Amino acid sequence: MTIHDFFEAEYSDSANQRNIWSVLNAITKAAVSVSDDLKKAALLENVLGAQGGQNIQGEDQQKLDVIADLAFIEAFKSCGAVTGIGSEENEAFVSFDTEISKKADYVVLFDPLDGSSNIDVNVSLGTIFSIYKRVSPTAGPATLSDFLQKGTEQVAAGYILYGTSTLFVYTTGNGVNGFTLNPAIGTFYLSHPNIQLPHQGHIYSINEANYATFPETIKAYLKDRKSKDALYTTRYIGSMVSDIHRNMFKGGIYLYPPNQKSPEGKLRLLYECNPMAFIIEQAGGTAISMKKRILEIDPTSLHQRVPFFCGNREMISALKAFL
Repeated sequence: MTIHDFFEAEYSDSANQRNIWSVLNAITKAAVSVSDDLKKAALLENVLGAQGGQNIQGEDQQKLDVIADLAFIEAFKSCGAVTGIGSEENEAFVSFDTEISKKADYVVLFDPLDGSSNIDVNVSLGTIFSIYKRVSPTAGPATLSDFLQKGTEQVAAGYILYGTSTLFVYTTGNGVNGFTLNPAIGTFYLSHPNIQLPHQGHIYSINEANYATFPETIKAYLKDRKSKDALYTTRYIGSMVSDIHRNMFKGGIYLYPPNQKSPEGKLRLLYECNPMAFIIEQAGGTAISMKKRILEIDPTSLHQRVPFFCGNREMISALKAFL
């Protein structure tokens, strides 16, 4: 079943659903383009390596970061259902100025290329997206209020994993489903229906290079788990999409606590944590920021950072006892 046929079978043919499909379809088209660029990157001129500057996050910007960002922005702008976007690569949100876009119902927040520091060594990368219904008046430009909404207000969220195959995973609040790209024809087919986290997990994913400056509560949790669970094992790729995707199928917990370099946390609430939390919860897991549910945090800025923990309910529950 193609992703379009799945969507048509799953949802009624209302105007809102058609508009959501327009956004999802735009994402699939951009994902196919980015996937193709990634597979050929080493053979193309002026694609690999650093762009030569930094994004608003203070991170070295890769050439493919920019290529992916532009591909998704153009797809959203031309689909007719998106009034504006917020991206990791842009300091401010972008409000589209066409007459059709001004009347559109949705805004999209996204990270065009998660894990891009791994591009040159051929490690799996990802794209993360979050879709909200605008709250500003239609027929006008998008406003900051459209983007600063709680994660509970998401109408859809998902990620694309660019690995041995290209996988599109999304939810509209009715479970999580995964679709694999057939690169010969550029179409995604249902390959992972009704994704659910295993009831138990033994993988923890964390950058332990920062251990010395973790909060004492996190250090205590890690020490306790390692001493009590002989099956506990660490798996950390350094690409959020890849790490969380693995844990969704194998069972595990993903941790990005505050540390000396990132005292407020490193991951961005709106276009990394919220969409991943929505997916994790729909797959039967839990996502928190220290003690609070991620999806209930009131955002205060477009690039707001928070500590982030997600995974199996039992593993998050054990973590909460230390927090």
